[in-house]
Order: sequence, then C-alpha cells, then structure tokens
Amino acid sequence: MRSISGLLENLDHQMIKGPEEGEVTALVYDSRKVTEGCMFVCIKGAVYDSHEHVEEIVAKGARVIVAEREVEVPEDTALVLVPDTRYALALLSAAYFDHPADQMKIIGITGTKGKTTTTFMIKGILEHAGYKVGLIGTIETIIGEKHIPANNTTPESYLVQEYFAQMVEAGCQVCVMEVSSQGLMMHRTAGIPFEIGIFTNLAPDHIGPNEHASFEEYAACKGMLFRQCRIGIANMDDEHFDLVMGGHSCVLETVGFSEKADYRASKVELIGRPGYLGASYHVSGKLDMDVEIDVPGTFSVYNSLVAVAVCEHFHVSEEDLKEALKVVKTKGRIEMIRVSEDFTLMIDYAHNAMSLESLLLTLREYHPERLVCVFGCGGNRSKLRRYEMGEVSGRLADLTVITSDNPRFEEPQAIIDDIKIGMSRTSGDYVEICDRKEAIRYVIEHGRKGDVIVLAGKGHEDYQEIKGKKYPMDERVLIQEVLEELR
Repeated sequence: MRSISGLLENLDHQMIKGPEEGEVTALVYDSRKVTEGCMFVCIKGAVYDSHEHVEEIVAKGARVIVAEREVEVPEDTALVLVPDTRYALALLSAAYFDHPADQMKIIGITGTKGKTTTTFMIKGILEHAGYKVGLIGTIETIIGEKHIPANNTTPESYLVQEYFAQMVEAGCQVCVMEVSSQGLMMHRTAGIPFEIGIFTNLAPDHIGPNEHASFEEYAACKGMLFRQCRIGIANMDDEHFDLVMGGHSCVLETVGFSEKADYRASKVELIGRPGYLGASYHVSGKLDMDVEIDVPGTFSVYNSLVAVAVCEHFHVSEEDLKEALKVVKTKGRIEMIRVSEDFTLMIDYAHNAMSLESLLLTLREYHPERLVCVFGCGGNRSKLRRYEMGEVSGRLADLTVITSDNPRFEEPQAIIDDIKIGMSRTSGDYVEICDRKEAIRYVIEHGRKGDVIVLAGKGHEDYQEIKGKKYPMDERVLIQEVLEELR
C-alpha cells in the first residue's frame, strides 16, 4: 500500500476530484493489469489511448485515475490531471518504489553505436575492482545472478524503477544502463539522478514514423541526458558533439584523440594473430597509462576510453583497469570464438548496413588473408535493408555466405534472393546456404590460414523466429556442434 499524497508529492498535478488522503494498492499503466484499489496512469500510445477506456478501467477497480485531460469518473474515484502522463509515470514509479536510484550511483550511456559494449566494459571493470553492479541494456537486465532478456533498450519507467529496487535489495552499489533516444523522448528516465551521463557518438538512425521526426530531434533527445546528470563524459571527436552537448548543465569531461580531450588516446596499435584481434594505446591527460583491449578497432578504443574515464570517478586502480580491460567481453559484440590456430572466428550483432559496414571496415584494418562474412536478413522487414547489406558485404568482404536470419513469415530463399540483388551491384564472391548451421560448417571447413570470419546479425540472440514461433538457436552452440561433428 502507498499513500496517494506520498506518490503525488513531487509531481506537478491538479486534483480535480477526490481527496489526496488514503492509500492505493498498486501503480498500474497497462489496462490489462488493473487491480482493485490501484492508481492507474492513462497513457496515449501509437494505437491505444487508455484515456478513452477509463470507464472500463474504473469498473475493474481503479481507485485513482491520473490523466492528461479531464475524463468522466464516478464520485468515489479520484481524478488527477498532469501535463504529461509519461513524465508523471516516471516520477510516480520512483515514489512507488521508494526512490531506489537515490541509494545507488546510476551511470547512463547514450549514443548511436557503442552503448552495449561500453555498458558491459564499465560493469566488468567495476566488478573486477570489487563493486556490485546492476545493468539495464539492449541484451538483458542483470541483477545479481538474475538475467532478464530485454524487450527495449530502455524499459518503461515503471520497470526501470522496479529493476532499481531489486538491485538495491540485491546489494548493488552501481547501476549502468543504456539510455536510448526513444527512452529519453518518452520520459522513461525522467527523474533519475544520474551520477554520470555518457555520450559515445551520433549518426543518422531511428528517424521515421513512430521514432524521431528529424535528425535534429534525435540529437536533442540524446542531449536531454546531459541536463539530468551530475558529470558528463563525452566523445569530443564526434562531429555532432556540439549539437548534442549544447545546453548541458553537468560538469563535462571529454574523451578522444583530440589534444583538447581530458582523456586522450594516442599511439594506437592494432594487434592481430589467429584467434585474437585487439588494440593497444596510451592514455594521457587526466591519466597517464598504457592500455590493451581484447576487442578490435578504433571504435573500441573510444568505448574503452570512456570506461577508463568513468572508472576514475570510482577510484579504480590502474592495475584493476588494465587487468579488466584485457578480459572483459560483451556477448554478441565482436565476440571471438576460438576454433582454430589458423583463422579467427567471431560473432557480432551487426544487423543493418551501417553497422555491418563499420564492422567490416574495422576488420579490414587487420589485413586478413580473406575477410569472410556470414549473414542473413530478417523477414517481414524492409527489402531496402537486404539490398544495402548485400551491397556492403559484396563490396567489403572477400567472400559472403548468405544464409537465414529470423525469416518470420517469409520464405528464407525469398530473403536470400533479395540480398543477392544488392550483391549483384558489386563484384564480390558469394555462396548461398540457407541453413545457418550448414553455413557455419562451410566457413569452418573452408577457413584458410589468416582468414577473419564473422557471423553477423544474430549476436546475443539465442533463437530463430519462424512463422510466429521462436526456436532455440545459439550460434555458440552451433559452432560447438559443428566442431564435434567434424572431429
């Protein structure tokens, strides 16, 4: 039970009807989950607006209705008006769970690319240094030993606060979370007292119906985080740095290769040998140390540089930093799987043209004997993505193996045929093997000394979606099965 006045205490609201005294049994925003005596927050979605179903919600037992506009409620039901119910839900949720974020240090990471990897890097380093750390991100939410698969990069505000409360109960001192532009725009993170906000980079993405109206809006939503955190850590080399950081109210620190950056990377060396791709560099500025990371590419230098800057605020020793950065890994993000002394095999989530191009360009920097790319495209999605990914792989990979990836309600061969249209715009060699396990078998059997082979698109996913049903399928398991069968 929670008091109505206690929940409303920090909220800009107008009590239209009913007393603020009394208690509610629950806080609810989904009309399918209404319980007797609850406070219900009306949300207007893209398809469903619960303002239009208040009569049904009250009939199910809601005691207090929180709405953006006046709606008809019975005499014994309270009505609270607020300017924005999504914003109100965030503040009400924090109050409902007794403001759990106040009992931890919250680190929020925003940017187009690198959020997931940076999140896991920070978590890994802090844990190596002895902190207990919770995580909310694209792949999963982690609370102690509990792993909860994610539906959204940033969950609804009620769920965020519920996770925070569980983290506090589990003894977490820190929560590191991915903060999407959609999450910021829809106030899922409103009211969270971020200790540190992080900006990785910005590129045109998530612009269109039901997302952002323009690139400028996209950038402005990212920038909201830096008016809500105490310390900001940002990549000053990014061409949109000023656009995102304009109007920030935090203490700002910068990372990058620029001489002006507070944490500067220099003397970058790419380290490549069969089964291993990494990088080393020197950090100067607020810190003076050499770093080696177990993930390839220049963008990995940026991600680790951010992690180093964050961990300085937690007084992590140089020794702990160095040890952790060499071993910390992110499932499905340039995840190397040791299968041979001759070639390198990895799994990555790259599932659109932009991320695939970035990945393949990074791997090209290591001058492999051949760069081999295995990928497919999801069904019931834009054909344009298929053409674009086919063209990118045809242009940048020495060999492409086109296969299946979540065909959903489409025929896998029809998707492959679309990818081949993009491939045909290049001179790249390809083979098509519809069954993903057989595609993996093919590249392992035909791997040559010095090859770099990437399985793109699935990443952390452990299923294949076919005709409305998800079937278990983890590429790590498929690789092991293939290796055992080949023995």
